[in-house]
Amino acid sequence: MVDRELWIVDLGRRSYGEVLELQRAVAHARISGAIDEDVLLLVEHLPVITLGRSSKDAHLLANPAQLAARGVELFEVERGGDVTFHGPGQLVGYPIVDLKRHKTDLHWYLRQVEEVLIRALGELGIAGERVPKYTGVWTNGGKKKIASIGVHARDWVTWHGFALNVATELSFFDLIVPCGIPEVTMTSVQRELGRPVSIEEVAEVVSRTTADVFGLEAQRVEVAALDLRAPTPATS
Repeated sequence: MVDRELWIVDLGRRSYGEVLELQRAVAHARISGAIDEDVLLLVEHLPVITLGRSSKDAHLLANPAQLAARGVELFEVERGGDVTFHGPGQLVGYPIVDLKRHKTDLHWYLRQVEEVLIRALGELGIAGERVPKYTGVWTNGGKKKIASIGVHARDWVTWHGFALNVATELSFFDLIVPCGIPEVTMTSVQRELGRPVSIEEVAEVVSRTTADVFGLEAQRVEVAALDLRAPTPATS
């Protein structure tokens, strides 16, 4: 019998900066105990490129003027990994999970997040795969990447998370070397299935597989229901 919950918060479409501060606040509240259940924030971002701790300057292929012309923001963040893109048509998930309640092992956690996405893709009719030397989820025998993962943790509480291309305009990835992998080809759920697919449809499946993989009971809540009384969001 499952006695712990996964609180799922659907944020709709929002800017990256707004949600970055929200997830930091939720993580800090999880660390402090103000929130006593794991949380999954689901969002579709406005166009943004984020630079993780391992990012290299050469992996950002566009200059500020080119980014501005396409309406793309730029953020340097504390997550692991290299450079990636978020934008409309992409389901971004931020699991804020207390690993002390699961397993205090970040490598294990990354494999669990991959498993969440592989199971979700399987339900949608796509064979998701791992490529041993990279983090993320791939298709077509490891030839195409469909989901990226980059996480951060403090006191064994995670934030940042995954980006699953659902109906993403894939030309945005031409602005970067995705995840620092020069030979990568990006794909999407819609491209693989050859039919229109909605964010809502995929979010429902991902919510369920996240709860299943972490052994939790899914419970949808509004962001206003989260206790964010913690004084200062965690940033390190």
